[in-house]
Amino acid sequence: MAQQYKVTVRSKLLPFLFETLDGWSKKSVKQRLQGSSVFVNGQVQTKHDFMLNVEDIVEIGVVQRTGHTNKQHLTKLEIIYQDKDLIAINKPAGLLSVGTTKENKQHALALLRSQLSRAKNSVKLWPVHRLDRDTSGILLFATSKEVREAVMEKWPVSQKTYLAIVESTPKENQGTIDQPLRIDDKEYRMHVGEHPDAKRAVTHYAVQQTTDTRSLLEVNIETGRQHQIRAHMAWLGHPIIGDERYGTKGGRMGLHAYRLKIYHPVKKNTLELEIDAPRDFYALLD
Repeated sequence: MAQQYKVTVRSKLLPFLFETLDGWSKKSVKQRLQGSSVFVNGQVQTKHDFMLNVEDIVEIGVVQRTGHTNKQHLTKLEIIYQDKDLIAINKPAGLLSVGTTKENKQHALALLRSQLSRAKNSVKLWPVHRLDRDTSGILLFATSKEVREAVMEKWPVSQKTYLAIVESTPKENQGTIDQPLRIDDKEYRMHVGEHPDAKRAVTHYAVQQTTDTRSLLEVNIETGRQHQIRAHMAWLGHPIIGDERYGTKGGRMGLHAYRLKIYHPVKKNTLELEIDAPRDFYALLD
């Protein structure tokens, strides 16, 4: 259910939200506003200076959950950045980053190639990294192997920020998980802890918002191990909502690739990408 508030004093929307949601960080409030999760009299409102009148009804949350995008009919992806060397999309939850078989063409790489290609100009793309099927957010592709390799050379020092909704609330408002990870090929899951085959993995988290049973975290990862955030948060005792492999099965996993900051190897500058989580992600907090 969405949280509902009645306006008692004429004011602009963002100051009203800051005052009303005094337990939230300003960053979380702005994310909700930008993510189309604020409603005024039943209508989505994203303008921070929208003028509220007395008796207006402001709702924070999602009036109706939309669920997963129907991947069977998905033909176009949201491109959030594009130049001749790099392309970034906003991958929806439930869509594979790349195909597992030649026959499987319902994945981000194939869809983007099809979307950008023309009859006499077939576009070639190389994935710079991957997101788990049920993780939404920024997914980066290169238009050549050389550019991909150049980006990957500095990938360890890139900044990778996620939003995560987890069960209950961590004891500390912010913390670091420095626990090695190793893959179990039979179970296809990560084991946390010291082991000869384990590799270093470091995850930083900060609590942004809490409810009675769940919390919204901002998560930064120094390393990029498979399932790193999912395994680390489960080890901490706060598994990602909807993560069947490390927690409890649900309709949508609460993990979103929110920000990516990298060195552009061709333009020789810093490229910072950011995309807020969709409404069905924030609905997991309700």
